[in-house]
Amino acid sequence: MKTNRILAAGVGLAIASLALAGCSGDAGGNAPQAQTDSGGKITVWVDPPRVPAAEAFQKAYPDIPIDVVQIDGTVGGKTVKQSFANFDAAGSGWPDAIFFPSNDDIAWATNSTSNYAADLTDIMADTIKGYDPAVLSFCNIDGKIRCLRNDAAPDVFWYNKAFFDENGYTVPTTWEEYGDLAVKIAAEHPGKISGFLGDAYAINRYLQASGCPTNDRISESEAHIDLNDATCTRATDLLDKMYKGKALSTQGIFDGDAAAEGQNLVMSPGAAWWGNYLFRDTWKIPAGQMTAAAPLPWKGESKPSTGNEGGGLWGASSHITGKELENTLTFMKFVATDPRWQVDLSTGLPGYGPVQDAWLAKLKTDGYFADIPTTQAAFKSALGDVQPYSYMLYDTGSVWTETVSPTLISGGSVPDAIKKFGDELVNQAKSVGYTVQ
Repeated sequence: MKTNRILAAGVGLAIASLALAGCSGDAGGNAPQAQTDSGGKITVWVDPPRVPAAEAFQKAYPDIPIDVVQIDGTVGGKTVKQSFANFDAAGSGWPDAIFFPSNDDIAWATNSTSNYAADLTDIMADTIKGYDPAVLSFCNIDGKIRCLRNDAAPDVFWYNKAFFDENGYTVPTTWEEYGDLAVKIAAEHPGKISGFLGDAYAINRYLQASGCPTNDRISESEAHIDLNDATCTRATDLLDKMYKGKALSTQGIFDGDAAAEGQNLVMSPGAAWWGNYLFRDTWKIPAGQMTAAAPLPWKGESKPSTGNEGGGLWGASSHITGKELENTLTFMKFVATDPRWQVDLSTGLPGYGPVQDAWLAKLKTDGYFADIPTTQAAFKSALGDVQPYSYMLYDTGSVWTETVSPTLISGGSVPDAIKKFGDELVNQAKSVGYTVQ
């Protein structure tokens, strides 16, 4: 008998109850557990924005019995991690598939203590072939593919084309030109800004985009962090110039007042999803203004260099086999590749290559961007320009938000803020067991 249910996990209650249920088994520590087969029924955990993905799967596969648990989707939250620690100790209770609330979650889900996330390299080889290796690099851990990307979130170079055309500005061609123009615009149009520093993704927009080693994974227990590297200091110098020139906001893109500040944004590196989610739906910037251009190179370099903001990860359990595993892999393939989710319902550029053009074609139908062909081309070209970045047991974004904006708001300089960020990042890395080089 099939069972298709959506279980609401208000304030983590469903997770907590599942964790307690998992703890009712034999708590045998972290000893290897035999793989189980439910006979076909699967349980999947999703955050609120991914509930439509699970519902679309239920509609497409009505004969696969599935329980869908809606979990806390707070980026950086600890509820899911704690639940999995309980499951690992109990030797039971894990969901069959999960949309990780934080991309950093893949670090603990693949380490030797948990080893939750299954190696998909062989069992989903055909699906993996459809991804650009750069897009799937975040799931490539020690040569094994341990997750699938839901959406690609490369940073492109956003600018207000209407503002540029009206004032005769030319789109910059390097990061350094971007900094110079930002200061020029701020001087000629006081209040106009060219970037945000206060959210967790600012680290990706600027430091990752420069190749700065903040999340350089050497092994499960070793990390390379060096904020004195030349790739870090050039990004620091850029931000210092822009901040002194009153071209940057200390707010974050998700802050309560960001929508008002966003009306004054004239240009910025930012994720592909900024277009629909941030500019159109959240900040309500009128149509016909914003356009994406390809990412910028640094002076003296021929290839563009950009960061990545999110782009969620799907993981499957390593603790299952048989029909349970077969149905879980069917679910994984659907949510990663099927147009009924990735094209029809998802707001982000699909990570899976073969459905990207169909999603991009919707931009023309929407008619929101000032230059739609340029925006479409920028989204695709940016996929291969993302700089290497590993998700770690330490939360880089939280360290950034706790150090950078508070330092600036209290009167400190950008170099002061970046130093505090780097020092605390090293402390956090060591506190969770990394040897830092």
